[in-house]
Amino acid sequence: MSANDLVDDLGENVVGALAYSLGFVTGILCYVLVEENPFVRFHAVQSIVVFAGLLVLSFGINLLLGIVLFIPVVGGVFATLFGFATQILGLAGLVVWVLLMVKAYQGERYELPVAGPLANDYA
Repeated sequence: MSANDLVDDLGENVVGALAYSLGFVTGILCYVLVEENPFVRFHAVQSIVVFAGLLVLSFGINLLLGIVLFIPVVGGVFATLFGFATQILGLAGLVVWVLLMVKAYQGERYELPVAGPLANDYA
């Protein structure tokens, strides 16, 4: 059974939603395995772009957090701000993850502002 048969059995909306289930990991799997379905490939690429981007952004914020802790006097204030930024980024990531999974499951080709055009180019 190939991945394209799986799309036929489950439906492209289910496989599109599964492309988001484990972030960019399932996005990569769906992109590599499903070659003939533009809907699934779109959601796979969008998953890769969004969640790899969030991972890099989170890493950058946490790196800055580690650096500012060594700044005397104001380090604690900046550390608190970067800590809040990390929490907000995590919450935003959760909201986007659920939104994209629901939209894909509904059969909608929902485009996020930056990731959507990239996904269209590479799907």
